Amino acid sequence: TLRMLVPALLVLLFCLRGRAGLSPHFLQQPEDLVVLLGDEARLPCALGAYWGLVQWTKDGLALGGERDLPGWSRYWISGNAASGQHDLHIRPVEIEDQASYECQATQAGLRSRRAQLHVLVPPEAPQVLGGPFVSLVAGVPANVTCRSRGDARPTPELLWFRDGVRLDGATFRQTLLKEGTTGSVESILSLTPSSHDDGAILVCRARSQALPAGKDTAITLSLQYPPVVTLSAEPQTVQEGEKVTFLCQATAQPPVTGYRWAKGGSPVLGARGPMLEVVADASFLTAPVSCEVSNAVGSANRSTALDVRFGPILQAKPKPLSVDVGEDASFSCVWRGNPLPRVTWTRRGDAQVLASGPTLRLLAVGPEDAGDYVCRAGPGLSGLRGGAAEARLTVNAPPVVTALHSAPAFLRGPARLQCLVFASPAPEAVVWSWDEGFLTAGSRGRFLVETFPAPEGRGGQGPGLISVLHISGTQESDFSRGFNCTARNRLGEGGTQVSLGRRDLLPAVRIVAGVAAVAMTLLMAVTGVALCCWRHGKASASFSKQKNLVRIPGSSNGSSSRGPEEETGSSKDQGPIVHTDHGDLALDEDGALETKDPTNGYYKVRGVSVSLSLGEAPGGGLFLPPSSPLGPPGTPTFYDFKTHVGIVPPCRLYRAKAGYLTTPHPQAFTSYIKPTSFGPPDLAPSTPPFPYAAFPTPSHPRLQTHV
Repeated sequence: TLRMLVPALLVLLFCLRGRAGLSPHFLQQPEDLVVLLGDEARLPCALGAYWGLVQWTKDGLALGGERDLPGWSRYWISGNAASGQHDLHIRPVEIEDQASYECQATQAGLRSRRAQLHVLVPPEAPQVLGGPFVSLVAGVPANVTCRSRGDARPTPELLWFRDGVRLDGATFRQTLLKEGTTGSVESILSLTPSSHDDGAILVCRARSQALPAGKDTAITLSLQYPPVVTLSAEPQTVQEGEKVTFLCQATAQPPVTGYRWAKGGSPVLGARGPMLEVVADASFLTAPVSCEVSNAVGSANRSTALDVRFGPILQAKPKPLSVDVGEDASFSCVWRGNPLPRVTWTRRGDAQVLASGPTLRLLAVGPEDAGDYVCRAGPGLSGLRGGAAEARLTVNAPPVVTALHSAPAFLRGPARLQCLVFASPAPEAVVWSWDEGFLTAGSRGRFLVETFPAPEGRGGQGPGLISVLHISGTQESDFSRGFNCTARNRLGEGGTQVSLGRRDLLPAVRIVAGVAAVAMTLLMAVTGVALCCWRHGKASASFSKQKNLVRIPGSSNGSSSRGPEEETGSSKDQGPIVHTDHGDLALDEDGALETKDPTNGYYKVRGVSVSLSLGEAPGGGLFLPPSSPLGPPGTPTFYDFKTHVGIVPPCRLYRAKAGYLTTPHPQAFTSYIKPTSFGPPDLAPSTPPFPYAAFPTPSHPRLQTHV
C-alpha cells in the first residue's frame, strides 16, 4: 500500500508545482451561434489555472454564478468546475434569447469574447387570399396574393408553383410593423387565366434559412369563363336545295343562358337552342352561318360556311357596245357557281366558240362583226344547270342603203319609191335626189318624202329607217330617170338608185274598144232583123210609143223608175235607165197593115260596163294607202284619177235616123276618197315588200241584151 501511495503523491506534487507556476486563462471561448427557435443553445467556456467564480452575462447583464442559474429556468451551466469547464445551456430557445453572451472569470478579471446568439424563427404556412378556391374570369388579367404572417426570422421568401414548376412573374412586398421587426410579407402573382386553367392547383411556398424546405399552401382556381363554342354542319357538302343541320355545342362557367343564330351577319328569325335546320342554297357558300352563345360572364360565337354545289349565277351581265369601224371591242361577264363554271363566248346563231373565260376581245372590228354575242356558262361536271347572257355589238360605219321593191305605176298616176337605211350612228339626213332637184322631207311640187322606222333592224347595224318618195301624177320622164336615195352620218354616206317601173293602160283600152265594136255590130244586126219583120208583117203599121230602157252600169247619173214589164236584174249590176223615144218609127195609120213587134214593142238593151280597177283591198274595195300624219286629220279629200287615165267622157244615146240605137262609147268611172296621209309601208311577210297600189288589167266590157 505504501508503495502505491508514494507515486501518487509525487505526481500530485508535480502538478501542484506546475499549477502554482501558471496564471488563469481561457482554454475555450464561446462562438456566435444560430439556433432554431425551440431548440437548445450551448455556448462553451473553459478556463485554465483558475479555481474561482465563473459567470455568464447576457447583453452585459450577469446571469449568476450558480450552476443552475436561479431565476433563469431555461438557462444552466454544465461541465466540471474543477477542470475549468463552464458551458452555458439554453433550452428551449426563444426569441428573447437572441443576444450577446460573455463568459467571465470574475476573480481573475477575465472576460471572453462576445458570442452572438441568433434565434431562427421558421415561417408559418402562408395564406392565399380568397383560398382555398379562388374564382377568376378567364381572359381577364388577375392578381393572386400569398401572405406570410408572424415574426419569422429571417424574413421568409414566398414562391409560386404549379405542378411542381415554379412560376415567374410574382411581385414581392414586405410590410414592417416596427423597426427591426417584420409584420408580414406578401407575394402577388399576376396572371391571365384561360378556360383551361379551371381546376388548376397553385402552391404558395414560404421558405427561409430557418425552414429550407418551406411550408406550402395550395389553392384551386375556379374559372368563370364565357362559352367555348364548337359549330358543326351535317352534311358539310350539299347540293342546292338539300337540308342541312347545324349543331352548336358550348361549355361555359356559369352555365349558358342563350343562343343566337345568324347568317351572313343577319339574325335568323325564330332560331332558338343549340340546333338549326335549313335548306341550303347558293348564298350559304359566301354567307356563313354563325352561332353565338352567352352566359353571365360574356359571349362567344363560331361560324362555318357550307360547301354548296349550285349552278351558274350571273353576277355581271355583259354590256352593249358601240364602236367605230377599226376599233377594238371588249365584252366581259362574270358567272358564279360551285364548282366554278366554264365560260365560253359565241355569236348568236353560231355554235363556234370565239373565246373562253370572262372576257371576249375583238380586234379591229368591221361591219361584219356587228351582232349579238352570247356569254354562256356551261353546267360543268356537276350536271347543274347552265346559263347564258348576251350583249349587242354595234359597229359605227357609213350608212348602208338598200332599194326596196316598188310597184309599177301608171302614167299620170301616183307612184311610191322606197329605200331601206341602216346606219349607226343614226343618219343625219336621208336625201332623195333626181335630175330636177332633191328632197329630204316634206313636199315639193309633185314629190313628197316620208320616213318611217323599220319594223326590225339588223343586229348591230343600228336602227333601220324606211324612206318613201311619193310621186303624184307621174310623167314620162319619171320612168326613164333614176332616183337616188342617199343617207349620211359622221362616218360617211351611202346610197342607192331606185327606178320607177311603168304599167301601161293601152292594152286595156284596146280590149274595151274591141268589145264595144262587137256589141255595136250585134245591136245593128238585131235592129235590122226587127225592121225587116216590121215591113213585111201583117200586123198594124203603127207602133205604140214605148221607151227602150238602156242601163249603163257604173254611171253616176240618176236612175228612173222601171215599168212593171222590165226585167229584174241584180242590184249591183243595175245602172241608171236611159229613156229613148222611138215615136218617129211609127207608120201612118192609113198606110200598110201594122206589123207586130216581135220584141213586144221595145228593145231592152243592157249597156256596156267598163270597170277599171286601181287595186283591190281584201274587202273588195279600192286599196287606199293608210293614213299619214301629213294630211289634215278628220277631213277626207277626194282624189280623181280621171284626169290621168285619159278616157273620153261618157257619151249619150242618140236616136238613129235609120231607126236603131247607136252603140255608146265605153266609159270608165273611177273615183275614190283621197286619204289624209300616205302612211307607212306594209311589210307583211305574205306580200312583197311595201305592196303599194298594184293596178290590175282593166276588166273587159260586158254586153248583155234582152230581145
